[in-house]
Amino acid sequence: MSEENQYLLEMRGITKTFPGVKANDNVNMLVEKGEIHALVGENGAGKTTLMKILYGLYDSDAGEIYYEGQKVDMSQPQKAIDLGIGMVHQHFKLVDTLTVTENIILGSEPRRGLTINYNEARNKVKEISENYGLKVDPEAKIQDIPVGMQQRVEIIKILFRGADLLIFDEPTAVLTPQEIDELFEIFNSLKEQGKTIIFITHKLREVKTVSDRITVLRDGKSVDTVVNTEEISEKDMAELMVGREVLLRVDKEKANPGEEILKVEDLHVRDNRGITTVNGISFSVKKGEIFGIAGVEGNGQTELVEALTGLRRAEQGRVYYKGEDITNLDARSIKDKHIGHIPEDRQRRGLVTDFSLSENFILGFQHQKPYSRSLFMNYNLINNHAQDLIKEYDVRTSGYNSLVNKLSGGNQQKVIIAREFDQQPELLIAAQPTRGVDVGSIEFIHKQLIKKRDDGTAILLISAELNEIMSLSDRIGVIFEGRIVAVIEGDRADEREIGSLMTGSEEVEVSE
Repeated sequence: MSEENQYLLEMRGITKTFPGVKANDNVNMLVEKGEIHALVGENGAGKTTLMKILYGLYDSDAGEIYYEGQKVDMSQPQKAIDLGIGMVHQHFKLVDTLTVTENIILGSEPRRGLTINYNEARNKVKEISENYGLKVDPEAKIQDIPVGMQQRVEIIKILFRGADLLIFDEPTAVLTPQEIDELFEIFNSLKEQGKTIIFITHKLREVKTVSDRITVLRDGKSVDTVVNTEEISEKDMAELMVGREVLLRVDKEKANPGEEILKVEDLHVRDNRGITTVNGISFSVKKGEIFGIAGVEGNGQTELVEALTGLRRAEQGRVYYKGEDITNLDARSIKDKHIGHIPEDRQRRGLVTDFSLSENFILGFQHQKPYSRSLFMNYNLINNHAQDLIKEYDVRTSGYNSLVNKLSGGNQQKVIIAREFDQQPELLIAAQPTRGVDVGSIEFIHKQLIKKRDDGTAILLISAELNEIMSLSDRIGVIFEGRIVAVIEGDRADEREIGSLMTGSEEVEVSE
């Protein structure tokens, strides 16, 4: 068998340069038919760019692509689709007001004469759904279904178009732990039925859990293709990605908490549907400690954070900051009190993606001195400030004038982290601070959170990653159905106990 015929896909010497950035530099990648192949690397390593070249969204400057042994031209997505290649993007391409079936057939509508054959479409959607274990309601509107279900719609959409090679860009970045488990079951089901999967991820545990082989990119170059994922440890994988030894555990001294900074008493908050999701929650956070909230997503964490940061009204209860009642203050007033906020949804709550890095680095503080002088912005100072933060937080960009929507998801997260940390908050509310961030950046963010704690900042940490909560927190409040069901000292936290509490299967008396 010739070299070209050994692999379903071979990418040779792929190079792609954007103004000021060499995203891919002579990258090679080999993918076997019927495998789950992980593409890993730090933010800005060129993973998404490489996959967009494969899918025809970008033209490469150099290199060749072979598919099923034949050299192919991938100059547009339709050519990839015709070959049987589909891509599920990190930010889904769905129309909220249309139904599941309407989204799936959009652009590929089966017809009966001049009209769309909806019966045929629904039946095909149902058939694909059942064949691959993708449970969806064909008649539901996208705006009414959860994120994990929306992802399934994207998968069915590319299977509907006949995809045999499925590309996933950060598929777990917006999913709950339960949804991640379900997605990996779907991956294995697809593999069993002869499909091939490439998925981009930062999460080493996921790579070990579900992939057969990996390709590692670092600084736009392919570092290694590991023949068998079982042959490499998470530690060695992290070192390949970052180019140095990475500390996968959090190293910290015992906290020395001081006065109470945040006190929440009997707080009740409704969600967008009018349902009370925060149901009488009470806790406190002290100066110089990290108070972590552990819980399955959807138990009121989002509404709690929004109520604390002025983005949602509380129906009942009080919030005190350094003894002052700040219940239902607006978001700007909260910011002005030096309360930092890392939002869980960086694009909707944390950034204006059509603005430059410079502008995003001062978002929320743009009306304050020294950034604003009377009616004018001090852009010399703003740009110099941006240069400093780009360097300090290692934001991979071509410059401070670059639009934030040109950055990878992880680098967008670094912009928010840099902005909020730079303001020296006395209270930091950090919701999913490492979501979609690579292993080297996670290490950096964890160190910065510990440093802030040691400098006296009170930190409220909300994370879907139980390991993160247990590693960083000095005290852990377990949330279930909008209530804190237990408060546990961080140094005696037990994963099994917390897991039981998170699912409501264990009752423990709350202690403060």
